[in-house]
Amino acid sequence: MSEKSEYWYNVRTQQVEEGAQSDWSQLLGPFGTREEAQGAMSRVQANNEAADAADERDDNWDNNPLNDAD
Repeated sequence: MSEKSEYWYNVRTQQVEEGAQSDWSQLLGPFGTREEAQGAMSRVQANNEAADAADERDDNWDNNPLNDAD
């Protein structure tokens, strides 16, 4: 039975590694394919944008001035 490869994206070198070859603090993954690992930074950016949007919604949860007690 052959062992399935895992792919990692190294944020320092901006290269894909087959198997974790670098320090864990430099790696994103694991990913099932080289292509998924190559898209790691796009995925991180999309997740960050979604989190920022959620934070903005949380910050503005009650923008109705009629609800202010002042």
